[in-house]
Amino acid sequence: MTEYSTEEMDAAREAAQKAVDTATSWDYSAGETKIADKLREGLDAAGVTVDDEEFARLVTEIDAIAADESIGPPTVTAASPR
Repeated sequence: MTEYSTEEMDAAREAAQKAVDTATSWDYSAGETKIADKLREGLDAAGVTVDDEEFARLVTEIDAIAADESIGPPTVTAASPR
């Protein structure tokens, strides 16, 4: 496994958060499949990855915004460079 510096991990988390924010602003009412596709596309474009559990949580929380827009986008807790 590759070791990344704190700065690299922080940058990866920030890039992943931008992908989440984008998926939230454009696709939160599109359903989980579309949200997952858009989020995966954004993470790939940013060159970062999140683990499967984090990815599932993010998709579920983005989808929940359709029911309550006041909750805002979820926060990425961990991501790493590809």
